[in-house]
Amino acid sequence: MEWIVGFLIAATVGLTGIGGGSFTMPVLVLLGLPPATAVGTAMVFAAVLRLVIAPVYIVRGHVHAGYLRLLLAGAVPGLLLGTWALRAMDQFSGGPVVLLIVGFMLTISSTVGFVPRLRRPGFARKNGGWLAFLAFPIGMETGFSSAGAGAMGTILLLNFSELAVPEVVGTDVLFGIVLAVVGSAFHLGWGSIDRVILFRLLAGGIPGALFGVVLSKRIPAHRLRMAVALIAIALGLQLVWTSGRSLLHNRAEPQNSSPLHPRTGPQKTRADGPDIGSAIVPGPGEMKR
Repeated sequence: MEWIVGFLIAATVGLTGIGGGSFTMPVLVLLGLPPATAVGTAMVFAAVLRLVIAPVYIVRGHVHAGYLRLLLAGAVPGLLLGTWALRAMDQFSGGPVVLLIVGFMLTISSTVGFVPRLRRPGFARKNGGWLAFLAFPIGMETGFSSAGAGAMGTILLLNFSELAVPEVVGTDVLFGIVLAVVGSAFHLGWGSIDRVILFRLLAGGIPGALFGVVLSKRIPAHRLRMAVALIAIALGLQLVWTSGRSLLHNRAEPQNSSPLHPRTGPQKTRADGPDIGSAIVPGPGEMKR
């Protein structure tokens, strides 16, 4: 099952450059992994996939080194902050709260793809500092949820740089590699990775990524990106629904386990001693004895 999921996700990444974290993390949660472990496993999986397809974009000359440095200057500090926040909230708030935040972040970041493009192609060239500043929240989202580097990085470059679409995709793939590798180092150190699931995902993911790259010249990526965004929104809403229902259930449990009976008040137990009202009254024969 996992290798099929890995193949499909990786083929999507190979075709469009996005979808690694946006798809993998929610699917792993739905398969039963805890949120923090799902984020760590998805991040390592996304790092390996991008390492597989990155040489293709480098050889084609579709990477802008200057914009890549600016993106990383803002996103890496955000990644460290988001990764720390994930670990802290997972320890002190529990899985449902983390899952709810991740669901909201995934839904919002995927919805941004449908916002009309601003198209200010000269902005990044004249305001490099602002490009780094705008990359900071992308890093935070990636650190907290493993998603965002592909979709949000692509949107940022499409709107605020003069790069053509192939250069945008190639630069964003390298951008995602660095973020995923840095984040993966922390999750490997913390042990928040399911290695068995990871190897099964990679068994299908590596050939899937190569398959997607081969098809990327023949299939228009624009429509696929819209489909990927719609699926990511659906997965994000599913996480919000699941975590919200779990939180409501957890809040209702203390009320249902109250020691007061809803109709008769406190219930007496054996430890409270004998009930005088229900004591056995000796019969007439026993009284004569």
